[in-house]
Amino acid sequence: MTAEKIYIFKRFERFWHWTQAALIIFMMLTGFEIHGVYKLFGFGKAVSLHTIAAWSLITLWVFAIFWHFTTGEWKQYIPTLEKVDAMLKYYLTGIFTDAPHPFRLTTLKKHNPLQRLAYLGVKLLINPLIWASGLLYLYYGSWGDLGLSGLSLPWIAMIHTGAAFLMLIFFIVHVYLTTTGHTPLAHIKAMITGWEEPD
Repeated sequence: MTAEKIYIFKRFERFWHWTQAALIIFMMLTGFEIHGVYKLFGFGKAVSLHTIAAWSLITLWVFAIFWHFTTGEWKQYIPTLEKVDAMLKYYLTGIFTDAPHPFRLTTLKKHNPLQRLAYLGVKLLINPLIWASGLLYLYYGSWGDLGLSGLSLPWIAMIHTGAAFLMLIFFIVHVYLTTTGHTPLAHIKAMITGWEEPD
């Protein structure tokens, strides 16, 4: 008997997710070029495109924050330590031994406890570091006018690059974990259609 599908991801949520993913991938692509890893657009164009993508992502996040608070979806991200150990055990060993998934999705609980903690880390650590350092980088020429002339550009650059690598690590782990549903594409399909088929 097939478990009943659950409508998990609303239309705006799916738009926000995929647009955010595309912008982050593009920013990683241009960011690596800015650091001289390869040549694709050329340094100047890469910097310009990176900046446009950054402002686009900031705009998207403003709308997403507004949507989360006006719809009550922000509650989906409240962290909990309940079943975190069970989720860790499942991802480390259980998934390879056909153990039952310790978390059951519902419309009101679409993220497992480990996901909630991971998303909290992204929203409270990685994102603020990237945006604060990126904006300081962008407005380096105005530091004196803003009373920030005591800051060190090399340190700001290091923080920005370090935070970007933390985002890359999150991205890789996130993409891997999307393949851990009852089929390798089940979770990705859910983020396209909105409907999740429980394991």
